Amino acid sequence: MSETSGNSGLRILVVEDDPALQVMLRYNLEKQGYRVEVAGDSEAAQAAFSSFRPALVLLDWMLPGGVSGLDLCRRFRATPGGHELPIIMLTARAEETDAIRGLETGADDYLTKPVSMATLEARIRALLRRTQTPAETLAFEDIVLDLVKHRVERGGRSVQLGPTEFRLLEFFMRRPGRVFSREEILRSIWGENIHVEIRTVDVHIRRLRKEINGPDEKDLIRTVRSAGYALDSEDE
Repeated sequence: MSETSGNSGLRILVVEDDPALQVMLRYNLEKQGYRVEVAGDSEAAQAAFSSFRPALVLLDWMLPGGVSGLDLCRRFRATPGGHELPIIMLTARAEETDAIRGLETGADDYLTKPVSMATLEARIRALLRRTQTPAETLAFEDIVLDLVKHRVERGGRSVQLGPTEFRLLEFFMRRPGRVFSREEILRSIWGENIHVEIRTVDVHIRRLRKEINGPDEKDLIRTVRSAGYALDSEDE
């Protein structure tokens, strides 16, 4: 997959029941560097919304099962933090009154099918620019990293990290689920022209694990044999 700088790790939930359009949207968005989850009906969409924690939602108006995209939009907006989530409605309805209705329900933008990927990608970038700022807070599972105050919390408790471990955690939290080799981590954290032994990565990973993992807490840093490390809630 070819990633576009700045998009890596940003999650988009696509709620669309047309299999061909699902494939097209996933392919083009992943090519831009986004992480994509697809749901074909309202039940799957609500489950994915809770577990996937998207940065943006593409939401089809007409869905099977009796729950429309408008209904889902209202439900998403009613969740904690949902009022800040960018939502783009995708629909075959082209009348102005439908667009107004979609926007009044809580959608941030509205595109009619067939969808122009160039237009859609531009709208996505514009919406994400409004919500993604340099002074941000990153979150994964129960870990919260505050880049402004340089603080980390897990499950509400304060976590004390050294500068290198803080940079490591930020690096992983910006790209959750992706496996990085030790060489990639070295280049990203220590730089291209600094000589650091490869085992240094393992040392700092152990330190990071020791600080962020309490006695009864799951280890969210996954070691992938012969590949590297990832921040991931799933077991290998």
